[in-house]
Amino acid sequence: MGQPDVPHEAWAGVHRGPLQEGQWVRLVDSKGRRHNFCLEAGKRFFSNRGHLDHDELIGREEGFTVTSSGGGEYLVFRPLLSEFVVSMPRGAAVVYPKDAAQIVAMADIFPGAHVVEAGVGSGALTCTLLRAVGPHGRVLSFERREEFAEVARKNVTQFFEGDHPAWELRLGDLAEALPESGERADRVILDMLAPWDCLDAAAGALLPGGVLCAYVATTTQLSRFVETVRVHGGFTEPQAWESLVRDWHVEGLAVRPGHSMVGHTAFLVTARRMAPGQAPPIKRRRPAPGAYGPDYTGPRPPGVPVEAPDD
Repeated sequence: MGQPDVPHEAWAGVHRGPLQEGQWVRLVDSKGRRHNFCLEAGKRFFSNRGHLDHDELIGREEGFTVTSSGGGEYLVFRPLLSEFVVSMPRGAAVVYPKDAAQIVAMADIFPGAHVVEAGVGSGALTCTLLRAVGPHGRVLSFERREEFAEVARKNVTQFFEGDHPAWELRLGDLAEALPESGERADRVILDMLAPWDCLDAAAGALLPGGVLCAYVATTTQLSRFVETVRVHGGFTEPQAWESLVRDWHVEGLAVRPGHSMVGHTAFLVTARRMAPGQAPPIKRRRPAPGAYGPDYTGPRPPGVPVEAPDD
């Protein structure tokens, strides 16, 4: 009710119908090697198997095989979002599709959501968030490094073929800029070296019941962030996990795990924002002996002694 007349596929980065000049295609040869490029009339694609004219591809429905001048065969499709983000130019490491999918699912990113993102990197997660919130949502991204912001802007604009109406990119530190902006958010996603530095700002922006999600690479980052969330007192007990993806070789009766897998990329942590003045129940489970020993210098939940019990 009252929403503008926008096609449901608008700003999804997905195109149907014949391939058009200005659109990106993905060629895959018989050995699985992949090539992404933008179609331009009159240009040629070159590989170790000869060349292909872009004009041979423009105007055809995707999902066909084409042969180069040197006899190489290529499958031709438009790249999926998961294929685009792992092959796009990078300024910083990208959030891989397996983690981006977990963030959308476990942080419950929904159409129309207002999402604040810290650490835009190369724009991979930003593309996924924009697709999830749709043209009537909002993604506000903060990036401290101008060179990363420029790479991300180019990648996001390339994928959506224009400036997405739901996206705003700001240069600056979320910890300082978000409180000053007065923004309120349904979800806050932190992808940065020290996400605990942004916890107060995230708490101030999140609506009650909103979800905080952090993407951290190391166990030390994971430990410090989780303990900082616990000490803050304005969030539910944080949940931490990682996802591992393994492909399978299936050929006749030869069915076995693949020789390679996408193992550890990062840890994910989620917690929900409590209402103002409310605190979650105190965790009753006793920490393991040595969990907070004399050498531990990080935050401690209420009731945890300075030194762990001898037993």
